Amino acid sequence: MKKSFFMTLLALCAVAFCSCEDYETYAEQKEKEKRHINDFIREQGIKVIDRETFIANDSTTDVEKNEFVLFEDKGVYMQIVRKGEGRMMEEGERGVFLTRYIEYNIASGDTISGNLYASIPDKFTCERDGDTFSASFTQGYMYGIYGSVVPAGWLLPFSYITPGRPNDKAAKVRLIVPHSEATSTAAQFVYPTYYEITYMPEPFN
Repeated sequence: MKKSFFMTLLALCAVAFCSCEDYETYAEQKEKEKRHINDFIREQGIKVIDRETFIANDSTTDVEKNEFVLFEDKGVYMQIVRKGEGRMMEEGERGVFLTRYIEYNIASGDTISGNLYASIPDKFTCERDGDTFSASFTQGYMYGIYGSVVPAGWLLPFSYITPGRPNDKAAKVRLIVPHSEATSTAAQFVYPTYYEITYMPEPFN
């Protein structure tokens, strides 16, 4: 009886020790996320430019050079493939946008979701208040998977793009988004996401 109890105690201690060994602090998770992003940038041959250079170049990125601008305060990297042939949202304006996208988990190397071949695009409403944009999904895969909240990283391009209609006049961007600016799932599990997104407006309200 005593021997059985002792062996059980040893087993419980071993499990506890392994659990402690496997546990990562939030700081360690963020550091791992940063390494994943840096590895992705290197593997994809991305040239990172700062915001000052981006603004000086008329808020554009050179796609031929595979340039991405880093917004250091957000940790988001953005490449503008096409600004669009429409207009920027005005102060106090509310718009409805249709979007096609691919969502890729940089840490695992897996495509999470996308709607490039879906019969209908995702849709969200967006409002501008000063330099701040807020938005909610109303239909589509992102809405079905994550709910109505549009990731903050998806809204950062709105300060620089002018989405138009039809598709060939839509805005298109590529984004590297840390967990803090991504979906609730990315925030929970602390992984970075890569997106390719096109934005096309429905008529402004």
